[in-house]
Amino acid sequence: MGQPRLLYIDNLRTMMITMVILVHLAVTYGGEGSWYYKEGGADVPTSIVLTIHNAVSQSFFMGLLFLLSACFTAASCDRKGPGPFLRDRFLRLGIPLLIFEFLIQPFLICVLSKGGVIDLRRPFVDWLTSYYTSFHLGSGPLWFVEVLLIFSLLYVAWRLLLKPACGTLGNLPGATTILAFAVLLGILSFVVRLWFPVNWAFGPLNLQLAFFVQYIAMFIIGVVAYRRDWLQRLPTTMTIPCFVLAGLLVVVALPLLLVLGGAANGQNWRYLGGPHWQAFAYAMWEQLFAVAMMVGLIVLFRERFNRQGRLAQAASSSSYTVYIIHAPIIILFALAVRNVHLYPLLKFAVAALVTIPITFALAHLLRQLPLARRIL
Repeated sequence: MGQPRLLYIDNLRTMMITMVILVHLAVTYGGEGSWYYKEGGADVPTSIVLTIHNAVSQSFFMGLLFLLSACFTAASCDRKGPGPFLRDRFLRLGIPLLIFEFLIQPFLICVLSKGGVIDLRRPFVDWLTSYYTSFHLGSGPLWFVEVLLIFSLLYVAWRLLLKPACGTLGNLPGATTILAFAVLLGILSFVVRLWFPVNWAFGPLNLQLAFFVQYIAMFIIGVVAYRRDWLQRLPTTMTIPCFVLAGLLVVVALPLLLVLGGAANGQNWRYLGGPHWQAFAYAMWEQLFAVAMMVGLIVLFRERFNRQGRLAQAASSSSYTVYIIHAPIIILFALAVRNVHLYPLLKFAVAALVTIPITFALAHLLRQLPLARRIL
């Protein structure tokens, strides 16, 4: 990618981290998904809007984060060398992971009881005992940090064992190749979900294997893209076709899939996995939309958002910290206003407008603490 830092990648990563907060807030106020606290009481329109929001976001935003992270991983390993790179990874990924597991996660369990009501009557030692007897790594949103650490270890092992040559730039994948890749991802995702449906997690590491076809593929693509400078070479003419395809998939294909597949009759489980045509169609929709959005956003941000003012630079520098600390902030805010009666969709919007700037501001302040900048 060259020496200059590509600001559009930083800006795109900031957008994806912001989407993480929005998805978790959407679950809080009525959307489908797993999260610490769900307020309940959402009406059907709110549930539909927030569930579609989460389905659309989930299809691509974490995969794009893995792709971008792979670019940074390959660049950092080249610059520092395998040994110093791994020490840096254990510092920047391992320490936040342990802090979340042993401090933040027990705190969240302590203050949340069934239904999301704060309950401090039970002795704290009992909460800790309950927590550590069912302990698993990668709790909550920190599964991403855990997996990124694993992928980093595997990347270094691959480099040391196979000693791959950098090679030449080679040909850029065309539209047909990219489309075929998306179809292959859809087929493989369906196959994996025959055994590991959506919402099933591998307990010891808290991994939802249903999505890992995309995550693994995008990390590999990110490494290759860095080596061959694909992100810089993607033609600008791809932007409009990608967004048109993504729009048709959301506006036309997704509603048809939900109506014809029985979602309106409460048969949502058929989309999550198993030998059902709904699961196959949803996996194909998901990966086609994901690839279209990823390519479209990369080109759009490269052409239109490859610059930063002071606010964007501060947000970009703090985005990793935001990811680590956002869970307790949005949960505590939701608990603080749980008795404020607003239409759930409006409450979601208000919560987003309040918690997103607060989380970025607190992350910025946290990074000013001694030693924090080296880790965060």
